[in-house]
Amino acid sequence: MHPRTATYSIVARDPAIDAVGVAVASKFVSIGSVVPFAAADAGAIATQSYANVAYGPKAMHLLRDGYDASTVVERLTQADEDAPDRQLGVVGREGSVAAFTGADCLDHASHRQGENYTVQGNLMESREAIDAMATAFETTAKGFPERLLAALQAGKAAGGDRRGERSAALYVAKPGGGYDGKNDRWIDVRVDDHDQPLDELD
Repeated sequence: MHPRTATYSIVARDPAIDAVGVAVASKFVSIGSVVPFAAADAGAIATQSYANVAYGPKAMHLLRDGYDASTVVERLTQADEDAPDRQLGVVGREGSVAAFTGADCLDHASHRQGENYTVQGNLMESREAIDAMATAFETTAKGFPERLLAALQAGKAAGGDRRGERSAALYVAKPGGGYDGKNDRWIDVRVDDHDQPLDELD
């Protein structure tokens, strides 16, 4: 079994700008290469703990086919014999939200949903970090990317990853958001190996 990407993340949607995105932090180096997947015409997913990176493209395919986030989570985990080790959060571009925390994810592991978002974490210092992330996203009066980053910073301030953080990433997709308007990759920023990855990402 590969190392667990003990991680905390937020997956969210901003209907005002038609964007979806993921922000994530972990002790695991280069977490941005593992956890976040997003597409403006589908939605977004964070796959973590003993991460199954195949969940990313599979989730995008299912979302494009019209399945809501709950059905996507159900289909991914039911077909996976290692589902008890997985954690994931999914948001559809139409606003559906769902998450899954396997029974074998390392404590503290949980998730929480609200309107247009889900936050999830494993190997966290406490449940309070999950709640702090949700509150920060709901109450921060800034743009969508800044709200995603505020959620990460709040999670860290409430204890974050029990081992500390080494990498972080922010990935946001929206129609025409990429270079010259030719793709949807609006924001794709990673800090792969740093003593203070959240401050560096911010």
